[in-house]
Amino acid sequence: MDLGAKLKGKRVLITGASGGIGAHLARVSARCGARVAIAARRQDKLEELAKELLDLGAERALVSFLDVSEEESVEACLSGVVAAFDGLDVLVNNAGVARDAMALDQNAEDFDAVLDVNLRGVWLMATAAGRHWRASGTPGSIINIASILSERVAKAVAAYAVSKAGVVQMTKALALELARHDIRVNAIEPGYFATEINAGFFETPAGETMIKRIPMRRIGAMDELDGPFLLLATDASRFMTGAAIPVDGGHLVSSL
Repeated sequence: MDLGAKLKGKRVLITGASGGIGAHLARVSARCGARVAIAARRQDKLEELAKELLDLGAERALVSFLDVSEEESVEACLSGVVAAFDGLDVLVNNAGVARDAMALDQNAEDFDAVLDVNLRGVWLMATAAGRHWRASGTPGSIINIASILSERVAKAVAAYAVSKAGVVQMTKALALELARHDIRVNAIEPGYFATEINAGFFETPAGETMIKRIPMRRIGAMDELDGPFLLLATDASRFMTGAAIPVDGGHLVSSL
């Protein structure tokens, strides 16, 4: 089965697409011939990426400013994409932030900032898209980018882990409620991949120690997210909803 062919012509909106996993999934969608809307706060990065997406084969590439923590911005982004593409097929909730600190040293402002983007932002985007699909009577797929930290914990990332655990539970709750409208909600739980957030960490002694705890003894390559993404974005997974798929080299099943 050619999953990429199933994405051709589909309308895909990816949040937090200015770098990291979001930008990578935008490139994957473009290579499949999808119509790709990329949304984030860093407009300069998006403009550069949009040109690349067209070169890669995207049917269309649309840039949209988005602050997922602001309801007005979410509504404006979604309505703009729907109008430009005459609908939407796939929403990828990827926008996320991290503010690392030991719990007793982290202030409430930083905690709120992480949850505003990582949890509230996913809720705002998912429910806005869900209302669109319900009103239009069309099916949709929501893919939430969670983390293996939604199931296990590490030091100095309490706020991030809490937010991602919330994303997984939200995925299941929305899957239950939206299934009757032919809207599927699933999540991907990436393990450790090199991104802008953690650049350089895996070359440090702490990073090398982390890698030794991964059963496959390495971090992930970005293209190893392609299969799960294409599965959930297409009707190859039409009977899947409420699933959270780890892509982590076995990290979640490693020994305590």
